[in-house]
Amino acid sequence: MDLDQPGFLRSASLLREEVGDFGAYPFSIPAIRTLDTLELDSKVTFLVGPNGSGKSTLVEAIAVAAGFNPEGGSQSFNFSTRASHSVLHDHIRLTRGVRRPQRGYFLRAESFFNVASAIDRLEEEQAGLLAAYGGRSLHEQSHGESFLALVTNRFGPDGLYILDEPEAALSVPGNLALLKEMHDLAEQGAQFIVATHSPILMGYPEALIYALDDEGFHRTAWEDTESYQLTRSFLEGRERFFRHLFAA
Repeated sequence: MDLDQPGFLRSASLLREEVGDFGAYPFSIPAIRTLDTLELDSKVTFLVGPNGSGKSTLVEAIAVAAGFNPEGGSQSFNFSTRASHSVLHDHIRLTRGVRRPQRGYFLRAESFFNVASAIDRLEEEQAGLLAAYGGRSLHEQSHGESFLALVTNRFGPDGLYILDEPEAALSVPGNLALLKEMHDLAEQGAQFIVATHSPILMGYPEALIYALDDEGFHRTAWEDTESYQLTRSFLEGRERFFRHLFAA
């Protein structure tokens, strides 16, 4: 990141001395148990890894520590459908940059329905809110359409955006459309922290990528991620891939 435009969040550190039991969830997750300081000083940072590796748990904790609603939304959202977030945010210290974000959003795929419902309720109380989301209820669009409507209408320059598996609702063209929006906003001072499985998204140029696995977490290159390698192997030799997969 350019020195004249540092990130809003520079790092996230685990307050290890405050953790009472590293054998208890979520501290038992290897990537959390070995966490000291996660550097975030990049326009775009990805947390990648298999299911259960802790990437969504960690990105959720960063979002809540930054002041976002655990189920998603902007920092002004305070609804709660079901308290399912971990206590990790209570043990995370964020180092902030000199700049302050002008706006922000926490988008998580698993609770997006709840966010869309909250927006509809707010629209009933204060007509005109939907204009910031494209003027149409997110429930009246497909899952992927509503994701992109949120990004294109609600996100803006100089914002902090924390995304948890945004590819869940998106087609391949949808992934590319999201990449385009991320690029345009990053060039206008936005910062993204994203947990993802998508080899398309994590291919963003010059992104900072952390791979989470049973050994903990480490910085990695796009070409070295499991998602990239498996996808490439499948595309380059589907029949050969199937022979190994089905034999196993």
